Amino acid sequence: MEQISKKAKVVGTKQVLRALAEGRVSLVYLAADADEPLRQRVREACAAAEVEVQEVPSMSELGKACSVAVKTAAAALLAESFG
Repeated sequence: MEQISKKAKVVGTKQVLRALAEGRVSLVYLAADADEPLRQRVREACAAAEVEVQEVPSMSELGKACSVAVKTAAAALLAESFG
């Protein structure tokens, strides 16, 4: 997960879902302690876009890895051509 701090990314569920719909994502990080309906929406979008999902233990840990001051449920690495 340390690669997320160094690469082009989007942070937050809305931004992740938008980037997935636009085909700009290479990998999604999803917090294990996020609300289940939200997790399901992200998983379904990842499956439709054929993008791998990597579990992260907590929203707090994911927020810190993304260098943001708040917890986040989801984050995504952008594909090289979009980063």
